[in-house]
Formats: sequence, C-alpha cells, structure tokens
Amino acid sequence: MKNMNIFLIALLMAACSKGVPSPADNNVQSTHTYYVSPAGNDANAGTLKAPLRGINTALGKAIAGDTVIVRKGIYYEKVAFPKSGRLDKVITLKAYTGEIPVIDGTGLSITGKEALVTISSVSYITFEGFDVCNYKSSTPWANVNGIWANGSSSNLIIRNNRIYNIEHNVAPADGRSGHGIEIIGNTTIAMKNILVEGNEIHDCNTGYSENLTINGYVDGFTIRGNKIYNAENIGIDAAGGYAANTTPAFNYARNGLITGNELYNIDMSTGPLGGHGAIGIYVDGARNIIIEKNNVHEVDRGIGIVSENDAFPTNDCIVRNNFVSNSWRAGIYMGGYLNYTSGGTSNCYVVNNTLYYNNKELGAFGEIEGEIRLTEQCFNNVIKNNIIYARPVDVFVHKYTSTGSGNVIDNNLYFTTGTPQWIWNSTNGPAITDFSAWKTTSVNDASSVYGIDPLLVSSTLPDLHIQSTSPANNTGVVISADVNGQTDIDGRPRIINNKISKGAHQPQ
Repeated sequence: MKNMNIFLIALLMAACSKGVPSPADNNVQSTHTYYVSPAGNDANAGTLKAPLRGINTALGKAIAGDTVIVRKGIYYEKVAFPKSGRLDKVITLKAYTGEIPVIDGTGLSITGKEALVTISSVSYITFEGFDVCNYKSSTPWANVNGIWANGSSSNLIIRNNRIYNIEHNVAPADGRSGHGIEIIGNTTIAMKNILVEGNEIHDCNTGYSENLTINGYVDGFTIRGNKIYNAENIGIDAAGGYAANTTPAFNYARNGLITGNELYNIDMSTGPLGGHGAIGIYVDGARNIIIEKNNVHEVDRGIGIVSENDAFPTNDCIVRNNFVSNSWRAGIYMGGYLNYTSGGTSNCYVVNNTLYYNNKELGAFGEIEGEIRLTEQCFNNVIKNNIIYARPVDVFVHKYTSTGSGNVIDNNLYFTTGTPQWIWNSTNGPAITDFSAWKTTSVNDASSVYGIDPLLVSSTLPDLHIQSTSPANNTGVVISADVNGQTDIDGRPRIINNKISKGAHQPQ
C-alpha cells in the first residue's frame, strides 16, 4: 500500500510537470492592481513602488477583474475606458485611499462633443473618488462634458467624484452646452444598471444643458446621494424626445430612481440665458421615474414632471417624500409648456411632499406660478398628502388651462399667514380666496384642510420636519407602500400601523 501511494504521488507530479491543471486551478484567472502616480513612469510595472504615469496607460493594461488605483496629483489627460469588465470581474478605476487625484482639463483640446472621462460601449465599470475639473471651451457649438457614458454601456458605477469648472463659455446663440455628468443611451441596446452616487457637481457652465443628465435608451438607473449647486441651469434631468436616440421607442429614459440628493443655488439668472427657468430635479419626457427623499432649495423651480416635446409625455412617475423650499418660482411643476407643447403629464403621483415658501418671483406671464403648478395636458394625476406652507402672497395650487382631466387633489394641508389663494383654469386669476369656493370650483380637496399651522420644527432655517404634535401627524391617507414609499425623507418607516403623516416626514 505504501508503494502504491508513492506511485500515485509520482503520477500526479508528472501530470503537473506537463501542465495539466489541478482541480483547484479550474476557472481561476489572476487579477492585477495597477498603480498610477505623477511620479511614475509608463515603462514601470505599475506596482505601488514602481507606478505608471498615465491613467490611460494603466487602463490599457487592465482586463476584467483588474483595478487601477491612482495616487494624488494632477493628471492632464482625457481618460477613456477601452475594455469591459464582466459580471464577476469589474474593471475599477479609483483613488488611492485617503487621496484625491485630479483629472484636469486645463489646456486640453475640445473638438465637437468630448469629455474628460468617457465610458463608451463598455460595461462593468466603476469610476470612483476623483476630481474632474477645469475643462473649458470658447468654441461655438462644442459640447463640454466632465463624465460622459454612452452607447451600449451597462452596469456602471460613477461614485464619490467631484465635478466642477466644466464650462462652455460662449453666448447662447453659439450653442452654449455641456454637462457635469451625461448618461446617454444612443444605440438600440439599452443602458442598464447605472448607478450615479455620492458625487458633487458645482460651478459648471452648462448653458442650455444640465448638470446631471440621463437621456435616450437608459432603462434602469439610480441617481442617489449627489449634491449639485452653483449651477446656471437644470440640476438633474431624466429626459426623452431630444434625438438622443434615432429610434423613437428608445428615445427616452425609463425605470429610474432619483433619491436622497441635495440641490441648491440653481439659478439661470447667473448665466447668459437669464431669468429663473431652471428646475432642480426635472423629468422631461421620461417614464416610470421615482423622485423621492430629495432636499431641493434655493433653485429657480423645485421639481418638474413636465414635457417639452409633443410626442414624449411624462408618464407614470412618482414624486414623494421630498422637501422643496425657497424656489424662485413653482415648487412642483406638471404639464406641457404653456402655449408651446402638448405632451403633458399623465398617471403620476405627487404625494407626501413638504413645500415651503416658494414663488419669490412672478412667472413669465406676470403670474404667481403656484406652490403646485399644472399647465397643459395633465391627465389622471394624483396630488395627495402634501404640506403646502405658502408665502403670505402666494398660490397653493395653480391650474392654468382647461386641458386635461381626471386629476385628483385631496388630503393636503394648506397654510399661510397671508390670504389663501388658488387659481383654476386661468393664467392670472382671479384667485379663489375662500377654501369652500375652491373645493366647489375645482371639485377637489374634499378631505384637505386649510388654515391649521403644520408645526414645522423650524420655519426660519427652514427645518421642514414636523413636530410630533403637528396636525399633519398620522392624518394622511395610505394609498399603498408602492406609491407612498417604504421610508420617509430620513429613511425611517413611512407607514406605521397603517397610518401615514402628511408631508415628507413621519414622526416615530
């Protein structure tokens, strides 16, 4: 028996010497980590002690499962991912722990549409922890982008980056346009499983475009925990109908979640477009989008589920559990553009939001836009469980035209220290100042209340949470967890013992 064991061992050693894999070696592929540093050299091996110099050099070496780690410093290069990872082996480009590398566009050329970081028709990619900045052009009709993902890319994570000073510095007539981050599905293959999380976008000159855009055939995305501020146009935009995709059925974003973001100081008057027309979070011609648990303040308009294109209505969206305050114009905006488009807004829910002191400036027609604004072609929408705390001179709900039907407005709490105002089927009034007359005229709000202070924690900061003694506490109507949401703006249970509060906050 002993001799037999020796014989078997000899056979195994012989097999190994001929390159026959052992069972433990099956399906095993080694992965590599490549390091990049301003002090490196592209002839190096890419180890921590012998790093590479170029980010693109390292990405050129990386294959599925590999990681490129970049040390602090400034990198003057336009970065592009040349290869895909795969389900179990993502290609990761990230910052060295505790350091912030900078991808800087100073002095780099821009021809047509370009970006400092491009992810084009590659999948299973993570990009994390960088500053992406100082990419500027004064060339008419260029399109300047910080991060641009397109084509058939899927399974992307863009996380914890800072994007700033992305600028197209031309007049509007010369096509002023750019994006901090743009995700655009421009092929017949859907972009899926897109996560844009924890990024900070600020001080970008985007002209007619937006700071964070999802457009075209993007089917399944999450925009979570980002901060966007000091912007001259729209903060976050999920769009459709803008020739992003040549196939109409694919030409709109769908099935997305926009949650836990903060947007402020979004002011079109700071740029050459002028006025106060920008929207903090905007769904324009997209479908099946949830906008929840965001804090939108000091912007031109708060949240819009609107359509600028006749053939691309905004449908089947939910706006819930958000704080919207101190907008120049409307807090929440629905419908097609007045006297301009007929796409409209249909089958959407606006529930459990807290709106406070919006409408600091009159609208384009000399009107008060309203805390909640409905323009053209609003069909079968539900507006319930909202706290609407208006300025002394303000309009709670403003429906501009007789177009649309089937809209339900109810179970809201209205409060102002001034004269109450509602407007129904008119651009400029006259306003309805009696709550009973409003209910009769609109045939809505039978179960809503007016004139009772919602007892916000603080209206001077403002802190839009409600006190436990608030009349809004547990006086809302439960529609369903799918509509009202599982959690409130703070991530705590939204429905407790089958009760729900009005507004975005659920006291525990």
